[in-house]
Amino acid sequence: MIDTTFLEHPISEDTLQLLFQASNSSNLEKSLEILIQNAKSDSGRLELASKRILPAVLNIVQSLAQASHHHHHNQTFSLCFKLLRNLCAGEAANQVSFIELNGVAVVWSVLRSEAGSLGPDHRLVRWGLQVLANVSLGGKQHQRAIWEELYPIGFASLARVGTKEICDPLCMVIYTCCDGNPEWFKKLSSDDGWPVVAEIVRTASSASFDEDWLKLLLSRIFLEESQLPVLFSKLQSVDVPEGEVIESKNGQFSFEQAFLLQILSEILNERLGDVTVSEDVALFVFGIFKKSIGVLEHAMRGKSGLPSGFTGVDVLGYSLTILRDICAQDGMRGNTKDVVDVLLSYGLIEFLLSLLGALEPPAIIRKGLKQIENQDNASCCSKPCPYKGFRRDIVALIGNCVYRRKHAQDEIRDRNGILLLLQQCVTDEDNPFLREWGIWSVRNMLEGNDENQKLVAELEIQGSADVPEINALGLQVEVDQRTRRPKLVNIPSCEKSL
Repeated sequence: MIDTTFLEHPISEDTLQLLFQASNSSNLEKSLEILIQNAKSDSGRLELASKRILPAVLNIVQSLAQASHHHHHNQTFSLCFKLLRNLCAGEAANQVSFIELNGVAVVWSVLRSEAGSLGPDHRLVRWGLQVLANVSLGGKQHQRAIWEELYPIGFASLARVGTKEICDPLCMVIYTCCDGNPEWFKKLSSDDGWPVVAEIVRTASSASFDEDWLKLLLSRIFLEESQLPVLFSKLQSVDVPEGEVIESKNGQFSFEQAFLLQILSEILNERLGDVTVSEDVALFVFGIFKKSIGVLEHAMRGKSGLPSGFTGVDVLGYSLTILRDICAQDGMRGNTKDVVDVLLSYGLIEFLLSLLGALEPPAIIRKGLKQIENQDNASCCSKPCPYKGFRRDIVALIGNCVYRRKHAQDEIRDRNGILLLLQQCVTDEDNPFLREWGIWSVRNMLEGNDENQKLVAELEIQGSADVPEINALGLQVEVDQRTRRPKLVNIPSCEKSL
């Protein structure tokens, strides 16, 4: 048991006796441990609320926090925070009492001291944040008390502690406060609030995260509030973790920017159809994609999928997958104001076909070409896929764009892209599921489009090389006699299966 006689503000005997009687123990720490267990149930929390245990615990925290060497009492702080957390878990009486007794300031005084120390007790800070998280669920009054005490400096200092154990409950506190007061999401995008978001992204990118609160917070700020165009560039100046390689032309993207795009890509993929993406955000991501394409100038053939370990490649890949899912989402929802049409009006199809045509052929086609001539003669200027799945993601995006959009289907034909898309209906060791996405895209390109169907039916073969995997699809490799580039065409007298 701690010696309270040497405290500058000793714990009152009444406070101690209250805890001892409620726990049937005469030792402070043992009493707290017993009450922590009792407060795990609804009935236990209600009973302890009637005995006014929460005010007693806050009194202890306040007395210890005012001690000259309060770090010596971290074990007791930890027990008090665990008990406060449990007491405030859905029990309205305790949540109200916490606010009325200025509990936010009491807990924050301990957290502030820990966050500013050279060796903060991460578990103590986590438990303190869990207290505030449970209190924040009590309603607007509770959220306002927390926000006014900690925004923005407190939130930023806690984020700078830099561990996922702290980042997760911190994101819960901030998200819950803002979800009850949506105007505060805008504050997080302001000059005052932006450092909070930057520190959270920095921490999550280096220390990872375990819970969904980070995704909920970043989704709301960057996608639903459409703040990505405003805030993305502000992550440029954040430090790069030691050992991380930046592989982007002129070092134009930071590790944190790549991480943010990764999280946003995961959010869209997981919540397809739930998250609305504005035209501004979609066009901004398209701009990032075009800007990041410079990484292909010096890229090697990727040995893994995303994340690749190279910042520039990851920015390229995640901006591509975000566009893929924006276009899939838009088709699912059937928006009257079609974001895909906006992207198409800015040259998305033309850009994707040009990029796809500049890539080296799929592995199967490269294998077939070796039977004809030295591969370098056919694709000396071709670019490799910088990560496994790059070609597949391009094809998937094209397939989503042409889904039930005749003008997009026609553009594929007008830009001589039909043969190029047919080339993608093959298995490829560098692009898992390329064949499936290729077939999906070709089907979408042909659906309801007589002109495209006629052109495919009239394909002729010249100078072809046989590869069994392609023949099984009713197709074969041929080298264009004029351009010396490979292409995929129908096998005579064989109906192709798309």
